[in-house]
Amino acid sequence: MDTLSNLALGFSVAVTPFTLFLAVVGCFLGTIIGALPGLGPANGVAILIPLAFTMGFDATEALALLTSVYYGAMYGGRISSILLNIPGDEPAVMTTLDGYPMARQGRAGDALVLSGVASFAGSFLATIGLAVMAPLLARVAYLFGPAEYFALYLLAFCTLGGLAGKNQAKSAIAALIGLSIAMIGIDPNNGTTARYTFGNLHLNDGINFLVAIVGLFAVAEVFFFIESHGKDSAVGVKLDKVTLPIREILNCKWVMLRASILGFFAGVLPGAGASLGSFMAYMSEKAIARDGDTFGTGNPKGVAAPEAGNNAAAGGALVPMLTLGVPGSGTTAVLLALLMTLNITPGPLLFADRPDVVWGLIATLFIANIVLLVMNVPMVRIFVYILSVPAYVLLPGVTMVSFVGVYSLSGSYFDLLMMVVFGIGGYILRKLEVPLVPVILGVLLGNQMENSLRKAMTLSDGDWTYLFSSPIAIVLWIAAIGGFVAPMFLRGLLRRPPLPGDGVADQD
Repeated sequence: MDTLSNLALGFSVAVTPFTLFLAVVGCFLGTIIGALPGLGPANGVAILIPLAFTMGFDATEALALLTSVYYGAMYGGRISSILLNIPGDEPAVMTTLDGYPMARQGRAGDALVLSGVASFAGSFLATIGLAVMAPLLARVAYLFGPAEYFALYLLAFCTLGGLAGKNQAKSAIAALIGLSIAMIGIDPNNGTTARYTFGNLHLNDGINFLVAIVGLFAVAEVFFFIESHGKDSAVGVKLDKVTLPIREILNCKWVMLRASILGFFAGVLPGAGASLGSFMAYMSEKAIARDGDTFGTGNPKGVAAPEAGNNAAAGGALVPMLTLGVPGSGTTAVLLALLMTLNITPGPLLFADRPDVVWGLIATLFIANIVLLVMNVPMVRIFVYILSVPAYVLLPGVTMVSFVGVYSLSGSYFDLLMMVVFGIGGYILRKLEVPLVPVILGVLLGNQMENSLRKAMTLSDGDWTYLFSSPIAIVLWIAAIGGFVAPMFLRGLLRRPPLPGDGVADQD
């Protein structure tokens, strides 16, 4: 009953005309961004964050826009996967295995509609799971002290460097880079010592979250996109007909349910993300299906399972972000930066202090799913046409939004210079195949991790064993070590065959 009353509060916030308008716009833009090969939800949200601040949106309105972009991008990734065999983002890789063969068999419309319905099933069920599980996990979070939070932050870094990364050493280096960036500025504990500022007064306040995020994701993506695509069109395909494959949808109903459950719990794990949810859903369905031997040849179940799994994981990743302040994926790390910039601290107190924000967000997600289903089934042909926009039109728009948005926040030319510096750094890191998500996580969580460690040492008079003094802390330490080491032995299982045009960064 508490959940229902809280949802009623959320819908009273979310159904205002302007909030609904922002949700629809976010769904539309997100679908386009998700379908553009290489952009993905993290870049889409990062690009639009400055716009949200420029327009003066409040917390609920900004979250309505950006979470709708997040969900929309997860829907949109399937379009280029099915039509071109080029995943819109990493979680959509598994969709290409059966989606593209269906398209080559003349069933592209059926594959697009089926995948749209599966995306809706996964996202909608995950949003229900978010509404039920998040308050429960928030109550458990009250048991966390500085030692437990330090171990939790460590778990986030280790899992992002393990399952979510291709190389643990490079992921660890990326995390150290992020933590080093977080230490720039005046020491918050004594208020006098300047750290890594090199005498530059502009750095005394530290690095702005949004400057780092927009630079690493949006500006770096512009450089990468120029190098990869030049003046070619982003997507230029023809779609003959779109029908509603009711029979195939009904045959895949239990596939969608199983994949949604697996994907949701994969998303709840910090760092696992939608890629793991998609992989688990596809492989488990292939193992139990009677026609599993036909997977990879155009089996509709091979389209429904990964789409339901990766969209459910996207919703699951919001659970640890809202309740513990630890992002479950790269995109939720960007959303975490948005909340912190709005002076909203995610964690167990968020549900008590700002129920309008939390439950307004959850209600908006329910609405966004309905909007996305309507957009992605009967209107899919429109997205195919829109995605043929030439790169020489698209790129200046992305760059303009990033620069104008960041400058409007601070009015400082130094922030623009720093954004370019981060863009160049992000481009270099991607060329070296160093993941960007651990860098962002370090920037976001570095100060909290340092504060938790200092508080733990203060309470224990410098006794480092205090970090292992509770069962919760011990479990988190074991999970962190396991999450970092286990992928070394599982890498062969998770390895996938190379796909034509594959080169999408892991930024779900």
